[in-house]
Amino acid sequence: MSFPEPLRYIDLFCGLGGFRVALDQVCQKLNLTSQCVFSSDLNEKVQDTYEANFGERPIGDITQVIADDIPNHDLLFAGFPCQPFSIIGDRKGFDDIRGTLFFDIARILQAKQPLAFVLENVKQLQTHDQGRTLAVIIETLQNLGYQVNHRVLNALDFGLPQKRERTFIVGFRQDLQVKHFFCLWEIFP
Repeated sequence: MSFPEPLRYIDLFCGLGGFRVALDQVCQKLNLTSQCVFSSDLNEKVQDTYEANFGERPIGDITQVIADDIPNHDLLFAGFPCQPFSIIGDRKGFDDIRGTLFFDIARILQAKQPLAFVLENVKQLQTHDQGRTLAVIIETLQNLGYQVNHRVLNALDFGLPQKRERTFIVGFRQDLQVKHFFCLWEIFP
């Protein structure tokens, strides 16, 4: 699979820009260019920091954004809110309004059909509601026409001084017929 240039992406629930920084590093190693064409985060202080770091202010409430108004893009990144699935939170899942924000990701994927996506959440997403929550997420993504894979990764295993286990969900559009989900972390230690 060849990559379009520049590689256009959106950064949902962008926080301070972790996905953006990571993609920039990967693109540098692959000698590719990337361009963030849309970002969003509800927290105004986070928006201030993101704007100071990247010169772009994220849009606020993603639930108020019409999917067709988002620029076309090749990749969708989203670290959607984890409190509804975390052992530290109330674990209300989709019964918590923040838990339903996953469906805004699905709404955007359906409208824009990017080549691929990467979603990130807490490790407990896999076991929340005895695995039913993750099953709904995977089924929703597959029904949108994506081949989906997921894995728990620990930041400690990648040289960071913190044990931080997170669930990563990766999907490629089915028409791309990606046969193997290669791991960038195996290529770029």
